[in-house]
Amino acid sequence: MSATILLIDDDVTLLELLADHLRAVGYQPLTAPDGPAGLRLAADSAPDLVVLDVMMPGMSGWEVCEHLRVRRDVPAERLYPPERLYPIPIIMLTAKGEEVDKLRGFRLGVDDYVTKPFSFAELVARVGAVLVRASRGGAPAHSLTTGDLTIDFDNRRVTLGGQPVELTPIEYRLLENLARRSGHTVPTETLITEVWGTEYAGEAEHVKHYVWTLRKKIEADPGDPKHLITERGFGYRFE
Repeated sequence: MSATILLIDDDVTLLELLADHLRAVGYQPLTAPDGPAGLRLAADSAPDLVVLDVMMPGMSGWEVCEHLRVRRDVPAERLYPPERLYPIPIIMLTAKGEEVDKLRGFRLGVDDYVTKPFSFAELVARVGAVLVRASRGGAPAHSLTTGDLTIDFDNRRVTLGGQPVELTPIEYRLLENLARRSGHTVPTETLITEVWGTEYAGEAEHVKHYVWTLRKKIEADPGDPKHLITERGFGYRFE
C-alpha cells in the first residue's frame, strides 16, 4: 500500500500542485488549507508523513507541529482529540532560510526542512528519504526478498532463484539505493548524486544505462520489468 502524505498549507494552488506530483509517483496525498483542518485529518486518517507550512494565518506551522509531536491534555472544546495525536514524520516548508528557524524546527522534532522556493523533485525525494528512515525505526534493513529475488544488504549479495547474480559495484549501489526505498520513486538526480556523486550532476544517461544492465540481470523480461520501474521524466522505483 502506498504511503499517505498529509499536506498542510494555506496556499491552495501549491497544495494542488504538490498533491498532483505526489500522486503521480504513487503516494496518496491529503490536503488541508489550515492548521485545525490539518490536525483533524491527522487524527482521522493517520497519515504516514506530514508536509507542513510554517507561515499560516490563525494557527502557525509551529503550533501544528507541537500538537502533532506531543501527547497532551487538550480542552474538550478543541477540534483535535489528544488521544488521537501521535508522533509522526514531519517535513516543514518555509519561505525563510534563517538558521534560527531550522533550529526551532529540529528542537520540535521536525525530520526535514525545505525552504521555498523548492523543486517538486527535491520535495518528493525528501519525502521518500524521511519515509525510509521512519520505516527503519533508525536501524537499517538486513535484506529484502521479493519473489525469487533476494538482496542481502549486509553482505552486498544478490540472488535470483537461489543463484548468485554477479553485479558490478555501481550496479549494486544503484540497486541497493532503489531497494531501500522500495515502493517509492527516486528522482534521477538523487540517484546520480548518491550512486555516482555530485560531479556527475545532469548525467541522466548513466542511470538509464545501468538500470538497463540491471534489468538484464534480475528481470525475467527486461523489456517488461516487474522490479525496476521507470517513472518517465522523473526517476525510477523498485517494486
